[in-house]
Amino acid sequence: MNSASFHPPKRLLMGPGPSDLHPRVLAAMAQPTIGHLDPAFIGLMDDIKRRLQAAFGTANELTMPISGPGSAGMEACFVNLVEPGDVVVVCVNGVFGGRMKENVERMGGHAVLVEDSWGSPVDPAKVAAALAAHPGAKALAFVHAETSTGVQSDAAALCALAAKHGALSIVDTVTSLGGIPVAVDAWGADAVYSGTQKCLSCAPGLSPITFSAKAVEAVKARKSKCPSWFLDFSLLLGYWGGGAKRAYHHTAPVNALYGLHESLVLLEEEGLETSWERHALQHRALVAGLEAMGLTLPVAPAHRLPQLNAVTVPDGIDEAAVRAQLLSRFGLEIGAGLGALAGKVWRIGLMGQSASPAHVMACLTGLETVLAEMQAPIATGRATGAASAVLFG
Repeated sequence: MNSASFHPPKRLLMGPGPSDLHPRVLAAMAQPTIGHLDPAFIGLMDDIKRRLQAAFGTANELTMPISGPGSAGMEACFVNLVEPGDVVVVCVNGVFGGRMKENVERMGGHAVLVEDSWGSPVDPAKVAAALAAHPGAKALAFVHAETSTGVQSDAAALCALAAKHGALSIVDTVTSLGGIPVAVDAWGADAVYSGTQKCLSCAPGLSPITFSAKAVEAVKARKSKCPSWFLDFSLLLGYWGGGAKRAYHHTAPVNALYGLHESLVLLEEEGLETSWERHALQHRALVAGLEAMGLTLPVAPAHRLPQLNAVTVPDGIDEAAVRAQLLSRFGLEIGAGLGALAGKVWRIGLMGQSASPAHVMACLTGLETVLAEMQAPIATGRATGAASAVLFG
């Protein structure tokens, strides 16, 4: 048995998540562990809540990080809001909309699907028709930033449709929070979840969530007991509800929460709008370089996510072999396509700390080198210059 300590290789993380962590976040997570009911830690919890409210653009009292990844945040929303027999309109234009459907069905609800092609945003007209055809639907569920395709949907319009039809809105912002505008209160969104490992540049394993007053009332009005003990908000709020007195629920991931707090401090120091602008700029530079190389992006420019870029694999190229070469030779991780896009696209992330000129240039250089050696139909010697012109004028 090998008893040596584990020392991970140094990587440039430019896939669909996780992103690179700021050294200050890593340092925060290495601080001494204290008890999860320690008065000092309770104060930290209150500050995390305040900073998450700012990041989400909300004054919602029920705003907290779930102890688990974004998938746990997703399940927390559905397990608390959906009861057997409830009708939920679910928008599916990629992998993660499909996971929403799965959650509805596992809670005993009936999922009414609104389907759009992978690479396209959710069509509000289809959603309006589905809600009109199912009066009394409990909720509308959709993904704001679909990580499997690199597509952004119109959250404001979709939340407004849900409210018009008396339905709650359940919104996935796992890839959007910190990278593009998220405005929970302005949208009128009701149940919103995210993840820490994307544009917040924190370690995986926490899922920020926020519930509107209307969503909280829906939780209180449940006819049946929440089928999950761990994710039951009526219990979790005894710990995260605020104030000095907290009821024990579970042992919170103390050091991970140190990291989240520091990542939110960094976001506040940079400024939300500045963070959004940085992600947009690095996206424009990456796209300029890719297009100068002769590569294309399947998503229309108006609907592209700056932080998650789907790139079409050239004909005759083994996309997995390219990713393997980038990882082994350049220490660079990019993502594969999922579902309907498997084998057809790469997914290049520009999230949080990974949204930087150094990452853009490293990615373009590595990709051009590997594709040229594979005799892909690309133009060489142009990509970094095109990106540099965007970045530096």
